[in-house]
Amino acid sequence: MPDALARAHALLADHPLVDGHNDLPWEARVQAGYDFGRLDLAAGVASTVTDLPRLRAGGVGAQFWSVFVPSTLEGDAAVIATLEQVDGVHRMIETYAAELALARSAAEVEAARSQGRIASLLGAEGGHSIGCSLATLRALYALGVRYLTLTHNDNVPWADSATDAAAVGGLTEFGREVVREMNRLGMLVDLSHVAASTMHAALDVSAAPVIFSHSSARALCDSPRNVPDDVLEALRDNGGVCMVTFVPEFVSPATAQWREEAAAAAAAVGIDAKDLTAFQRFSSGYRVEHPKPDATIDDVVAHLEHVREAAGIEHVGLGGDYDGTDTYPVGLEDVSGYPRLVAALIERRWSAADLALLVRGNTLRVLRDAEAVAEDLQGVREPSLRTIEELDGSPPR
Repeated sequence: MPDALARAHALLADHPLVDGHNDLPWEARVQAGYDFGRLDLAAGVASTVTDLPRLRAGGVGAQFWSVFVPSTLEGDAAVIATLEQVDGVHRMIETYAAELALARSAAEVEAARSQGRIASLLGAEGGHSIGCSLATLRALYALGVRYLTLTHNDNVPWADSATDAAAVGGLTEFGREVVREMNRLGMLVDLSHVAASTMHAALDVSAAPVIFSHSSARALCDSPRNVPDDVLEALRDNGGVCMVTFVPEFVSPATAQWREEAAAAAAAVGIDAKDLTAFQRFSSGYRVEHPKPDATIDDVVAHLEHVREAAGIEHVGLGGDYDGTDTYPVGLEDVSGYPRLVAALIERRWSAADLALLVRGNTLRVLRDAEAVAEDLQGVREPSLRTIEELDGSPPR
């Protein structure tokens, strides 16, 4: 392992990691109201699992920062909170300008590397963030948002979530128009959190490669948040990337079973497990008498190898979901843990070329491909002015 770990650090120095999903911005909002004097990321932060020293130790060269807001927010409230999250990330980048650089393209990711800075991309987690408005989608793109997760834990009027009751059978006509407009903009379509029917519908519509910013393999852990094999096969044909996540409930069947039991116990006292804040508060007490099983690096390795087998090496990446859940696999407790994962893959005889694709190359290729599709579409399509009322025949809820 020591030799493998040294090789892992060397590989990440040559191919700085691009991670698909980190929820530090929400923690900055909750813990400090985006006051980076109170939450000093340069000094090291005990109350988060992400800060600048640990990003450097982890070999992270580019991070998609999630501008998540809870899906319990709707309409104007969701849009306003998302804009505050976007502003918070911009302020974070400005505060630590010597370490972070805003990146809106694959070229800007590479430019940040040449400057010795960590490229900072933005991803919006849930279609509720656009308020059923394509103009709002375009405004988020103009502010630097480079992916939109079509749903979070709840359905939106135009798309079904993985963790809600099916309502529209995947995507409505307006939902398909959202995907088409994202393709025209060059914004990545993120299918984490969506129902399998939504995954298939989006893959059918999208002219550009899609991503799963933080999902794992359903064949190994039967969670609705994970990706079925038939979708992984379609992802290969689409050219997209599944960025395997580290969330224990999505990589360990034992932990997934524990979460089902905890969710049932929470429901018995009137707490919805989709309400992340309330459920995490409940589960912290529930764990006292019902210990939560640990996930391991080996669990994550198994998912990476399954996605590689089902979709191909060109279609697998990493999306840790750091600061977005309450526990992490042993050995991957914070963002400094990536070299340990790469070392484990080296010991599994992953080649340097395959590891370079996993940690960086695949995600940058998808970004470039989406940009190329957008350039072509902008030559033949104007910005869409269609509305949900026009396309679906019902007002947004």
